[in-house]
Amino acid sequence: MESSKIKVFVDFDGTISLLDVGREIFYTFGNKEKAEEIVSQFQNGIITSRQCWDLLIKNLNYFNHQKLIELIDNIPIDQTFKDFVQFCKNNHIEIFILSDGFDFYIERILNRENLKDIPFYANSLKVEGEKLLISFPYFNPDYPHSSNPKMIHIIDNSSDEDFTIYIGDGNSDKEAAQYCDLIFAKDNLLKHCEKNRISFYPFKNFLDIKEQISKLLSKKRLRKSYQAFLKRKLAYEAE
Repeated sequence: MESSKIKVFVDFDGTISLLDVGREIFYTFGNKEKAEEIVSQFQNGIITSRQCWDLLIKNLNYFNHQKLIELIDNIPIDQTFKDFVQFCKNNHIEIFILSDGFDFYIERILNRENLKDIPFYANSLKVEGEKLLISFPYFNPDYPHSSNPKMIHIIDNSSDEDFTIYIGDGNSDKEAAQYCDLIFAKDNLLKHCEKNRISFYPFKNFLDIKEQISKLLSKKRLRKSYQAFLKRKLAYEAE
């Protein structure tokens, strides 16, 4: 394989974790019917990600810190991810987690699974007494629909010489994935790629992804995506 580095960018909720942790929190402590309506509005493009989270916070009926911890600690991850992480380490492939969810639970789950060395970018959630406080440290007004524009982190953590891979499942991945040379998709991201004729590999778990990347490693030359190159070029020019 050529000397360019492979870098992997992976979504968290519903991709690494088997459930969308953010939604579980707001469904548990808020009016679930109203929360589902808010999430539906976001999925249909009626409101932005940031507006969605703000409305979900306002929809909270009660909050209990201990119950929050218990909820998070009982969220399972895809156990094939741990084997995938070791595979990447063995092959000098860097992994970054990009999430439209929150640092509070991502950090706790990664620590629980002995995966705390993986860098991640997410929105911020803090617990103060009986309140949840959220903020958006990576919000960029140039990308108003996203509370944490993932494409910015892809560009900041890779170069044009690198071969970039995106792994995801949801709405927050639709735009960001197109900044990478290779896309692994399931669920809503898969449907989006099919509908818009975007090249991708379907996956069920990280063993599928490991198998495909193993094939890449055996190649002398990696074929980069011209569409991703154009996306990145436009982003550079806009800065």
